[in-house]
Amino acid sequence: MKANRPQLDKALKAPAETRFFLFHGPDQAGSRALAAAIGTQMGGEAERIDLAAAALKADPARLTDEAAALSMFGGARWILVEPADDGCAAAAQALLEAPAAGNPVALVAGALKPASALLKLALAAPNAIAFASYVPDAREAERLTQEMAKALGLSMRPDVARRVAEGAGGNRAIIDQELIKFALYVGATPASPREADHDVIDALGASADEGDLSRLVDCAAGGDPQGLEGELIRLRAEGQEGITLLRALLRRMALLARLRAEVDSGSSLSAVMASSGKSLFWKEKPEVEKQLRRWRPGPIARAVTRLAEAERRLKASGGPGAVAADEELFAICRQAARLR
Repeated sequence: MKANRPQLDKALKAPAETRFFLFHGPDQAGSRALAAAIGTQMGGEAERIDLAAAALKADPARLTDEAAALSMFGGARWILVEPADDGCAAAAQALLEAPAAGNPVALVAGALKPASALLKLALAAPNAIAFASYVPDAREAERLTQEMAKALGLSMRPDVARRVAEGAGGNRAIIDQELIKFALYVGATPASPREADHDVIDALGASADEGDLSRLVDCAAGGDPQGLEGELIRLRAEGQEGITLLRALLRRMALLARLRAEVDSGSSLSAVMASSGKSLFWKEKPEVEKQLRRWRPGPIARAVTRLAEAERRLKASGGPGAVAADEELFAICRQAARLR
């Protein structure tokens, strides 16, 4: 069945009552966070079984076997399948038809097409749950950041939470990493809350050691490939490449997403730029205004997703090198050049 957020939250409180959860959509960090919530609900000592889609395609019965098996340690267990795709459909069908299961199953997929066999199966089954995760908009990201901070014992004003969310491009995994770092720095715990303010973000935020990347960002978001190539050469000579550059552009795209949402809701472009406040240095305003005229919500959302996914790939063990980040920057630059 297709679940809304309240239905999902209720199901996650008793995950064993659902045969499997299909977490899909463009916000893969959000899907992973939901899968992790199953493990949290099962308890810190629960055994997690990791399965690959290829293994289930070769042996569809294995998912049912694992869902019914007892933990070798005698405690709780749950199954994670990532990345999941249509190769898992036969295994998921067998699990739905099994007389008993017992162990929760989470399948984490990326964006699935409506014609996906796995998605159709989950939507049609009353004992399965399908939930799509999308990159949160500015207001949702601010609220999410405050909620995540509170769970770590961090008190965070809305403007600070918005800055953290924008700096992470709305990516939940990056937000979580940043908040954990802030909590350790100020000594915050759920039992001993502490405040994280702008001074803490200035000292430890993702952009604290990234230097002057504004020209690179302006070239990429403004559709200037020659300028982008020159900036990449300059920054590489300074030892800056890869994830650092992706995050810089990700922050700009998150800012454009927030400002564009204000324009599309009826505010004038001049009013939005005048009220941008601490999120924008005055020297950057002319270029940001040009980019705001160029970029629309759809392309911005796709760019944010691409940048977040590129960072995830670069962080993965054995992932592509920094050249992959350069390729992604050029791809977005070419997209910007086509937007008029």
